[in-house]
Parts: sequence; structure tokens; C-alpha cells
Amino acid sequence: MLAKIVDRGLDIVERVGNRLPDPVTIFIILTLGILVISGIFSWVGVGAIHPANQGPVLVTNLLSKDYFQRIFTEMTMNFANFPPLGMVLVTVIGIGVAERSGLIDTALKKFVTAVPPSALTATLVFGGITSSMAADAGYIVLTPLGAVLFAGFGRHPLAGLAAAFAGVSAGFSANLLLTSLDPLLSGLSTTSAQIIDPNYIVHPTANYYFMVVSTFILTFVGTIITDKIVEPRLGEWDPKSLGVQISDSSNNQLKAISSEQSKGLVVAAIVFILSLILVAVMSIPENGLLRGAEGSLDPFYGSLVPLIMFLFLFCGLSYGVVAGTIKSDKDAVGMTNEYMATMGGYIILSFVAAQFVTLFNWSNMGLVIAIKGANFLEWIGLTGIPLMIGFMFVTGTINIFIGSASAKWAIMGPVFIPMFMLMGFSPEVVQNVYRVGDSVTNIISPLLPYFPIIIAFAKKYDPKIGIGTLISTMLPYSIAFGLTWSIMLGIWLLTGMPLGPDAPAFYSP
Repeated sequence: MLAKIVDRGLDIVERVGNRLPDPVTIFIILTLGILVISGIFSWVGVGAIHPANQGPVLVTNLLSKDYFQRIFTEMTMNFANFPPLGMVLVTVIGIGVAERSGLIDTALKKFVTAVPPSALTATLVFGGITSSMAADAGYIVLTPLGAVLFAGFGRHPLAGLAAAFAGVSAGFSANLLLTSLDPLLSGLSTTSAQIIDPNYIVHPTANYYFMVVSTFILTFVGTIITDKIVEPRLGEWDPKSLGVQISDSSNNQLKAISSEQSKGLVVAAIVFILSLILVAVMSIPENGLLRGAEGSLDPFYGSLVPLIMFLFLFCGLSYGVVAGTIKSDKDAVGMTNEYMATMGGYIILSFVAAQFVTLFNWSNMGLVIAIKGANFLEWIGLTGIPLMIGFMFVTGTINIFIGSASAKWAIMGPVFIPMFMLMGFSPEVVQNVYRVGDSVTNIISPLLPYFPIIIAFAKKYDPKIGIGTLISTMLPYSIAFGLTWSIMLGIWLLTGMPLGPDAPAFYSP
């Protein structure tokens, strides 16, 4: 009975969402709406008080002469500076050679024969969760790979895409290792905590124990959601009825691997290992080429996208030369050109999305929404575990409008950390709850910078797919991850376990 109710609810979400126009049109409408709303809100005087400097934050009128001129004079730069655009286009230079040379196709055949079908879903979710070690590269690499792998097993490719997307995005804060996000958030948390205790320091390892445990639990939950809810609901995938052309790697009838392909795969594996060793030599020693001042790993984290591009490029070239699919430099360049040509739809979508995101930031409406949400949570007066769950819910709601984890925490940290410290919660707990809320709604937010490319990947397997289908597909993950993390938070608070090394659950002045 419950399954039928859930399925009907998701059907409603899908139908309503799919009645929306094309994503390009939606972003155009939203951009025009921001212009009009900003003018009205500015005229009315809508605003808030910034919690850090106590200064007024007012909605900016984008219809004023200065901003009207700025919209046109900076339109090109807004597009060029759109963060996902450069990451995607740089990465596909290497991926294009790796795919067109046959490396990915051959490697997937090997993977299909090596991984038990029962472990495929868990492997994708786990890989997605741990991919945050490579910043946002999981969106670009693992999400389309999940679709291809599922198709290779004769399963619905959109279920594989969903499993990978859920791991990469909804499970973003969980991991087995520290990522660039940990020191970034802990620095902001330290500043906020010192409003109450000038000597308090939040370490980058503040949430490490919680996030390691979350990695395995979310992998289990994501696997169940994929196999029991998402894939059955998607039903059978019939590429012929959809007019979809698929490659061997997306075909259930996988051909045998030739001796040349096997040799190419071995050489590519050797190049892969040597490349990893080279990166390790440049990043592990404190004076390495990819280490910054005082041994900082910031240059390494900032280089991940080009490193991934070169990794795919070198492996693809070595495979192609040995397997005979690349006979000259013209072959390799042609492969990149062919693959880049498939990104035309995403480039158009990126253009309109970049304008909307920029105008939304200029309007200050996201900042006002964040501050109002924080004030509301303080006003309703929750305490204990319900307070933390409420904070997670508010964070998740705000996350739909403001995607940057650091930008939101710079606003919310100075409000919530001091307030919750006075109520007995440690800054480490507050930061942990924030990270959970910041993750679970990523996959249902059309404002997520990578949402357009996920739709572009999905359209390769279902040209008619819309925002409603994607959101309804991802909603069960969002709800399940949110409930799972809520239970985990409750257990952590009830037992008083530390969230990480030297990270108490409760604050004592």
C-alpha cells in the first residue's frame, strides 16, 4: 500500500515537472522573473540584517540603469566564467580520446565480466560518494559512466545515472578521506565559534568519524533505493522505441575482446599507474610541485580537472596506438572534435543558466532568503535533537537556492554556531548538521550548477526526459538520505560520541 502511494506521488511530481518547458526556456523565464521581482522587492524595501557585520542587506534592483547596462556588458564574461562550463569542456578533451579510441568500451567490457551484477549498484553509489575527493569531477565522469555500465548489464541506464548522481551529489559530504571542503568549512566555523570562545578551534578533521561511517551506510541505502524503487519505476528500457543509437558499451550483447584490445588495455593500465605515481610525487612531498605555501594541498585540489583530463588523454592515446585505432595525430584530434560536437546542447544550456545564476547573485535575493531562513529557525524555538533536525531542514531548503557550501556557511555560521554553542551544542556538531543538509537536496535542485549537464547526459538515453522526470527519480534518494542522516545524528547526539578527532558533541564553556 505504501509503495503504491509513493509511486503515485512520484508520478505526480514527474507529470507536473515534465509539463514545464525545455530547461533552456525555463532558465530564460527565471532570468526574466528575477529582473521583475528584484525591481518590485527593491521598491518595497525587502531586505535583512547581515549576521556578521550587522549591516542591512537589501534586494538590488536589476532594472536600474547601472545594472541594466551591466547585464549586457558582462553577459559574455558571465558565460565564460560559469564554473561547470570550463570543467566539463576541459575534461571531455581527454574523455573524447578515451572513448573514441575504444578504451572506455574495452574497459567496460572487462568491468562487466569482472563485477558481479549484484555489486554493480553498490559500486556506483560508493564510487560516487568517494568521488568528492576529486572535487566536482564525479558529476562529469562517474554520472555518465553509471548509465553506460547499467546499459552494459542490460539494465535501465537512467537507473545507473541516478545511482551515480545520488552518490556524487546527495552524498557529497561523506568520504573516506578528507577533501578540500573540510579545511574550508572548519576555517569558517572557527571564526564563528570564536564569537563565543576566542580560543576555540575547529579542526579540518572535525566530522571525519561521522563522514566515514556515512560512506558505508549511504552506500547501502542508495543501493536499496536504486534496486527497489528507482529502477522498477523506470521499467524496461527500449532504445529502439526512443530512437536512441547505442554503442557496444551500452549494448547487452558484448563482443569478445581482441588480442590487440587486450594489449592496449594492459598498456593503458600501465600508463594509468605511472600517471598516478607521477601525481603522487608532485603532491605528497611537502615541497612537491603541486604543494603550496607551508605544504598546502590547494594547488593539487585546484589542478584536479586538468589532471583528470590528462589522465584520460594519456590512457586513451596509449590504448589507441597499441590497439590500432589511432594511427596519427589527426586521428586523436578528430576523436576530440567528434566528442566535443556532442556538447552543443549543454553549451547553450550553460549560457542561459550562467545568466540566471549571475543575476540571482547580483539581486542579493539568495542572501536575504538565507538570513530569513536562519531567523525563522531561531524564532520557532526548537531544542535538542528536533532543533538539529530543523536546522538540517532549513539548510536543505536554502541549498535549493544557494548552491555554494562555503558561501552559505559564511552567512549561516556566524548565526547558528554562536546560538547553538550557548544551547550546549559544539561547533563541530553544528557544522556536521549543516553539511548533511547541504548535501541531501543537491539532487532535486534545478539551480545546482551541474543539473543541466545531468539532464544532457540523461537525454542521450531518453530524448524526451524533462526536469520533472529527473527530480521525481532523485527524490527518493533525497528523502532516504535525509532520514538516514537524521537517525545517525540522533544516535551521535544521544551517545555523545565525538564526530571526529578532538571533536566533542557538546560544548562546555
